Amino acid sequence: MPAVHPFQAVQYNQGKGDVSSLVAPPYDVLDAASKRALLEKDRSNVVGIDLPHVPAKELGSAQAYEGAAASFASMLDSGVLFKREKPAMFAYRQGFDFHGKSYQRCGMACTLDTVAFGPREGGGVLAHEQTFGGPKEDRMALMKASKCQFSPIFGLHPDEDGLGTAIVRKVIDSRPADMTADLGDGVTHEIWTIDDDATINAYADALVGEDVFVADGHHRYTTAIDYLASLGEIAEDHPARRTMFVLVSMADEGLAIGPTHRVLGGMEDYSIEKFIEVGQGLLNVEPIENDPQKFEQQIDTIAQREHTNVFGVYDFATGLCYGAWPAIADPLEEKFPDQSKPWRSLDVALIQHMIVEEICQPELNKGNPISWAFPHTIDEVLSIGRGDETGSSIAGGGKPQIAIIVRPTPLEAVRDISRANERMPQKSTFFYPKIATGLWLNPLA
Repeated sequence: MPAVHPFQAVQYNQGKGDVSSLVAPPYDVLDAASKRALLEKDRSNVVGIDLPHVPAKELGSAQAYEGAAASFASMLDSGVLFKREKPAMFAYRQGFDFHGKSYQRCGMACTLDTVAFGPREGGGVLAHEQTFGGPKEDRMALMKASKCQFSPIFGLHPDEDGLGTAIVRKVIDSRPADMTADLGDGVTHEIWTIDDDATINAYADALVGEDVFVADGHHRYTTAIDYLASLGEIAEDHPARRTMFVLVSMADEGLAIGPTHRVLGGMEDYSIEKFIEVGQGLLNVEPIENDPQKFEQQIDTIAQREHTNVFGVYDFATGLCYGAWPAIADPLEEKFPDQSKPWRSLDVALIQHMIVEEICQPELNKGNPISWAFPHTIDEVLSIGRGDETGSSIAGGGKPQIAIIVRPTPLEAVRDISRANERMPQKSTFFYPKIATGLWLNPLA
């Protein structure tokens, strides 16, 4: 991988104690109400500078970004934020429950050389999802105004011998955390500052030659690359040549991956009967028990029988549940002959390019685009159907009509597709939980 470095992090409370009221979830999961609630806890909460306008992931006004930059500078001047003199790495542990099991995911906050996406000798930074213009424009405007990276990229590394995660966990087990946070969402955050050369060098050596797979933060890393390019000729030691990451080993026992289901809507001619009818020849569909909470179990049963991709199908109008699977082997081969078999075998690729593009849009919506939402749980799927505000409403409007229920994308698929330098469709993976924003900031000036 690109070289791993300690960095002069900017932190609240000089990197010590409880910072629960000052940190925030990532900007892209927040709306106006959640931003307001965070600022009511503490006017210095990082959300005020990391989310200068709402809605997130869209370009805002120049004044919004200038205001965020001024607030950032003011907090540095007043001592609310503190920049370390000695570069450090930071062991990071998140405790959480997921699907009925308790986890402790451990990683290391550090910086990596900012290099272009793609394979390279000695290890590269590999992407697995597509990126879109709006979020990149927003993050670039904020980075140019503030000259700072406010939230880390979440990266995975293979660590097949487990040496990297062993070093991180040894630090964590050695003493109490230096800094903690609890946002009240069931996830705890603990930080250990590491500034001794022996541990830093051991960790860097453990990761030599490895690829980094971006688990979350594709838009932010793309922005870091573009920002560096925008600076032109700069010194070799310019801070913008490095990007802040939290690296988690694929061997770490706390790594959890969840599904990202698809809720589709806004189709003029949709009914579940017509969906089944027009999908014949592409999609086999059979009724299953009408209990959405049993989708996972019933999908597994059909998959063992059919030995292929299996989806759950939920019709909002009737409450009926179905199992569905491709009617032909490798249905995307003709359309995407140059893509790898692992890519063509992804549930999310089959949903987008077979179910949506071959069935829903041409047969049920006169060729027009449909509306999407991307919930992570069955409860969120049902909430969207009731019209509740869940933070993942149907994009572009339109009534939710059908949900396609998927199993989590396997970690092996992320690795294979990234190494093939291919990109998955958007919202292909859900690595739970998100990394908090505000535990470290990375100044770029």
